[in-house]
Amino acid sequence: MNRTIRDTLVALALCAAATLPAGAQQFINILTGGTSGIYYPLGVGLSQIYAKTIPEAKATVQSTKASVENLNLLQAGRGEIGFTLADALSDAWKGNEEVGFKTPLKKLRGVAGIYSNYIQIVANAESGIRTLADLKGKRISVGAPKSGTELNARAVLKAAGIDYKDFAKVEFLPFGESVELIKNRQLDVTLQSAGLGVASIRDLATAVKIVVVPVPADVVAKVGDPAYQSGIIPAGTYEGQAQDVATAVIPNFLVSHEDVPADRVYKMTKGMYENLDMLIAAHAAAKNIKLENALKGMPVTLHPGAARYYKEKGLIK
Repeated sequence: MNRTIRDTLVALALCAAATLPAGAQQFINILTGGTSGIYYPLGVGLSQIYAKTIPEAKATVQSTKASVENLNLLQAGRGEIGFTLADALSDAWKGNEEVGFKTPLKKLRGVAGIYSNYIQIVANAESGIRTLADLKGKRISVGAPKSGTELNARAVLKAAGIDYKDFAKVEFLPFGESVELIKNRQLDVTLQSAGLGVASIRDLATAVKIVVVPVPADVVAKVGDPAYQSGIIPAGTYEGQAQDVATAVIPNFLVSHEDVPADRVYKMTKGMYENLDMLIAAHAAAKNIKLENALKGMPVTLHPGAARYYKEKGLIK
């Protein structure tokens, strides 16, 4: 192709783009987590809500390594909304390099506090693990490297006086892969930070007899981060779990960034809260998403589009 023809084609393409109606090309890339976790099905639920309430936008769902990766992608403008744990979000805002944030991620903007994650330490009953102290010398998976789950694992294990070097083996794997290794007797225990009833642990509980290891309130207190609170995994959450189990609970947030237009984030926020039944159909963890909790503990600046919706609902005066 000679230069004149090429330049003419480029000019025609630019003219065509300029004549597109305003807002014709809107994209909402939803950053989630591994497909065996809870972020992913909720992301699929959000995409369905956006298809219904923002028909001018094309919503896509991206499986990621979850919190840390999501926040870095948002800072880089490579997504419009993403899921994250509260502690990772706080570390991102401050710029905690050890966690995976080389500089403070000041483009991030909060959208909503959603449901809480529960630290779920689940062992094959054959391993003999019953308490946190029993974990030493065992084989564990702590989630994908520098994922929200792995950050939670570091914090809780440190509070319990346990280091990675105390294990016979440490794997850094997503939920589904961790469970398969336990089924195959290649691992003893998995630590998963997720909403209650996560599919991976439900799957494990139907394949082998499990023990859900408690995280006592005094250990939660030793974490020293206000994002970590004591909670209960109710009896019967998983097959064979006959009793309530104490553990740590950490809030989740939906986050965007400053370059996403306020009108779009307003529609995204409004669409979610007015179609929570669609999210609950995607995963039961969404039953715990309440409008009155939207701003509780938000560690970053609120997106003006989300703020507009909360003002309409009376959450912001």
